[in-house]
Amino acid sequence: QPGVPPEEAGAAVAAESSTGTWTTVWTDGLTSLDRYKGRCYGIEPVPGEASQYIAYVAYPLDLFEEGSVTNMFTSIVGNVFGFKALR
Repeated sequence: QPGVPPEEAGAAVAAESSTGTWTTVWTDGLTSLDRYKGRCYGIEPVPGEASQYIAYVAYPLDLFEEGSVTNMFTSIVGNVFGFKALR
């Protein structure tokens, strides 16, 4: 969105596509969300495009079912493309 710093947008994508959509419940005290959250580790401007960036996000393997590319794809792409804060 216009006016949002790229670092903030990258962090929002990482959170939204990992633990940011999780509902707070009493068991939150039992699990450290830091272990499961995605992390934006790099941002680069898109060459020739003003105000557009590529955000690099890393996810813990524990978020995904072993051997399931479908699970990984839908978890990341479904959440990011549905994220209304980005254009």
